[in-house]
Amino acid sequence: MSSSPWFLRDPASSEREARIYCFPHAGGNPRSFLGWQRGLGDDAEIVAVCPPGRGPRYQEPSATDVMELADGVAAAIVATADRPFVLFGHSFGAVLAFEVARRVGGLPDCRHLVASGCSAPALLPSRRVVETARLKGRAFTEAVGFFGGLPPEVVADEALQELLLPHLKADFRMVAQYAYRPGAPLSVPVTLINGVDDPHVKEAGLEPWARECADEPAQHWVDGGHFYFDGRPDAVTDVLRSLLSADRGANPPGGTHVEVI
Repeated sequence: MSSSPWFLRDPASSEREARIYCFPHAGGNPRSFLGWQRGLGDDAEIVAVCPPGRGPRYQEPSATDVMELADGVAAAIVATADRPFVLFGHSFGAVLAFEVARRVGGLPDCRHLVASGCSAPALLPSRRVVETARLKGRAFTEAVGFFGGLPPEVVADEALQELLLPHLKADFRMVAQYAYRPGAPLSVPVTLINGVDDPHVKEAGLEPWARECADEPAQHWVDGGHFYFDGRPDAVTDVLRSLLSADRGANPPGGTHVEVI
């Protein structure tokens, strides 16, 4: 785990009994997830997924295909899985986490998928994302503003945009080329978290998630927009802690087998 380029983590948290693999939104900084560790306490270790071209992997070519990226992350998880884990992704990260869940969901230690701020994969990419991915310069920046998450200083400064937005543009292009493929329902439970004021994700867009799940997905609606967790990560970590607690109850230590129906 410590030597894998795919993961960013705090070594001080490595002894936790479970892991949360966190997948960032388009253009997002994986390292930002590490600040969520305090909200999880000793329940789990936060592990941020770091795609090629980001963070310490900045010299590598960026990924251009969602499926190939999912293959790479899944292989890295399989190679290091040694304890129960949950997959969490926000927006584009939720699409990627879903595709990874399709690949690793059969592992005994894969316990849950949490998809945040994301319509059902079968509905993606949305028309707005496809149109935004074609834009350049100021037009792209203004279109991205619909989703939120861009600091005002970036929106106002073209020099900052040239410095900070290439990864965002690359991710939008990758999402715009995403080709959903129907498949068997996921073998792990699914939880959806969304902001009630998110202009991009509505309840109708969540309904087809049910077709991706063996059981009806749980839904959590929280105050806020697309980036509802900005400034209050407990909107996510409280849900994660609840899922981990329920999993410990269903899978007690000591090798006891519990049949969950």
